[in-house]
Amino acid sequence: MRPDIKETLRCDVAIVGAGTAGLAAERAARSNGASTLLIDPEYRGTTCATVGCMPSKLLIAASHAAHAARSTDMFGISVAEVSIDGKAVMQRVRDERDRFARLTRDNIADIPEGVRLTGRAKFLAPDCLGLDDGRRIEADSIVIATGSAPFVPGEFSGLGNRLLTNENVFDLEDLPDRLAVIGAGPIGLELAQAMARLGVEVSLFDRGDRLGGVRCDRVHGALKAIIEEDMALRLAVELKVERKDGGVSLAWNGISSGQAEFDYLLVATGRPPNLDSLNLSAAGLVLDDDGVPEHDRETMQCGDSSIFLAGDIANDRPVLHEASQDGAIAGRNAVAFPALSPADRFTPFSITFTSPPVAQIGKSEEQGVVTGTADFSDQGRARVEGINQGVLTLYAAAPDGRLIGADLCTPASEHLAHMLAWAVQQRQTATQLLEMPFYHPTIEEGLKQALRTICAATPLDLPENQDRGVPSGA
Repeated sequence: MRPDIKETLRCDVAIVGAGTAGLAAERAARSNGASTLLIDPEYRGTTCATVGCMPSKLLIAASHAAHAARSTDMFGISVAEVSIDGKAVMQRVRDERDRFARLTRDNIADIPEGVRLTGRAKFLAPDCLGLDDGRRIEADSIVIATGSAPFVPGEFSGLGNRLLTNENVFDLEDLPDRLAVIGAGPIGLELAQAMARLGVEVSLFDRGDRLGGVRCDRVHGALKAIIEEDMALRLAVELKVERKDGGVSLAWNGISSGQAEFDYLLVATGRPPNLDSLNLSAAGLVLDDDGVPEHDRETMQCGDSSIFLAGDIANDRPVLHEASQDGAIAGRNAVAFPALSPADRFTPFSITFTSPPVAQIGKSEEQGVVTGTADFSDQGRARVEGINQGVLTLYAAAPDGRLIGADLCTPASEHLAHMLAWAVQQRQTATQLLEMPFYHPTIEEGLKQALRTICAATPLDLPENQDRGVPSGA
């Protein structure tokens, strides 16, 4: 044995990464009879629990409470003063985040001790991994599930402790007074609006002119107007940054120009996959332009190899339910290799938890597409609740009006989006949805305007008596 190799371990399936996708892959492989080894350098919990879904929603929940307290006058209820204790806000975020992270670590601890290996892995060969402590792992199949990390452009790298990402923003002891957010994607939008509604002076910057990747111009226009109510929005600009005593100076030029100083700069310019430490050249895989192994989403197999991807590393759909499905598919097929089982994938579906939330479902265009829109500015239940803003657009295929996708920024859109995603996945038509019961008065009734437009544009009759007793504006 070479002196630098301490031990050689053998298994059916090795999984690199113990996040949501890796845990799902290990569980699927072991439940299908495989011997497994799960490798992770820290086992600190999933991205969702530690730096993603849950801490961000805790901050957003606090912002909802602050905004609601300031918005009571329309109901004839006066709140004399809304006082925000930034230290208390951030303490609750950390306390609850740590609880969620602890629960995920407890679940990891339930995995048999001999399965869990602590270390960083890299490829030595297509069927062999080396750990940073000298151990070697030989496996029939390997699942890569190493996740992603924040991307920080070089011009911001010298800001030291004045630079924030979603990895460290939740560790702030107190809310800042002034915050610059770079990047108007989902993470940037969520954190910028939450901070702004908690009393932070926020400016949101992006080199592009689009918010959150929204496809529909009408929905994007509604979202832009909503976001501008809470903060300064600087789109299509180039930035120049300088570290200052106690803060950051930021100058911008483009559609608008100016200069301002901030306490912190939060970079939300994407989370590329963690690839650099894997030594993929030794795996013999074909890589795409981003350096990600080419793979089949229905099997998660890389080429014709016994290597599989799962989760954010695949750079496909970086959301938790997709990562979990990725892992289950990859783990199952890693055991079955070479007899793979292609899986039916979920309808593409994402939610950005702004207020109101933004959702994107399925496709927006294909031959014969028909669209229907609904404006919620005068929707009955939304107006009752004082949340009457936003727009949705549905996309359907001619000639039958089968739903293929949607874009929406409306009250309760996280719930409407689930209904629509299920309808798209089940290949339902607008007519079929209108045949379902819509209770009055509810936000769900807001879908009817868009569904009727699609029905009117297709050669199918509207369901009989669907409008009986319900006002057209309901």
